[in-house]
Amino acid sequence: MALYLFYVMDNVQDRLLELAKMGNPVFARSLHPGIDNVLGIRILDIRKLAKQLAAEVNWKENIAHLNHYYMEERILHGMIIGYVKNMTLEDRLSEIEKFLPLINSWSVCDTFCSTLKLADQYQSEVWNFILPHFHSDKEYTVRFAIVMALSYYVNSEYVDKVLSCLNDIHHDAYYVKMAIAWAVSVCYVKYPVETEIFLKNNLLDDFTQNKALQKIRESFRVSSSEKERLKIYCR
Repeated sequence: MALYLFYVMDNVQDRLLELAKMGNPVFARSLHPGIDNVLGIRILDIRKLAKQLAAEVNWKENIAHLNHYYMEERILHGMIIGYVKNMTLEDRLSEIEKFLPLINSWSVCDTFCSTLKLADQYQSEVWNFILPHFHSDKEYTVRFAIVMALSYYVNSEYVDKVLSCLNDIHHDAYYVKMAIAWAVSVCYVKYPVETEIFLKNNLLDDFTQNKALQKIRESFRVSSSEKERLKIYCR
């Protein structure tokens, strides 16, 4: 059994290293300052591999024997959690919780969230799961909660709850602030009235408020007149 598990581990890592030959490590590393061991594999290639591994009976062994040395191993791990079929909600949430401490970059976080389509099916259950993570002291755990919110909960039922949670975050990390700004901009595009009320009166620091407004003004879905008017909320 031990020899078999070593083969599984070696095989997965070898496949990543093979994919890295077609990647762009210089560009990828420029997008991840301070993050070590970035191979630069294209996300589409990792996604394809993750779907293959998730479909295997031994997907748990594939995950268990990743050493997470490369950032792309972490991306792969997160994607497998999202793509495995025939997993109960309870088991998937358990896998998600175990994975959160392994998130070490914005791309690991954001690609992970993009695979968690269970949030569409189990809105209330997943919302209750992510709620406490808005208040984590871990940068990427907070970002996880924010990206999940902006990806699956900017709708008529949850938009006010999302804005309230964003307003209640107290974390100084750069990638938390950037995620908040991103989330506010998504809320504005879909629910401008509710979000403008938020922009008028919130607890965001000046950097995050101004970044949110910048992202709103960069949107093609916001009119020129709106963009001009929203400048009054700059700090």
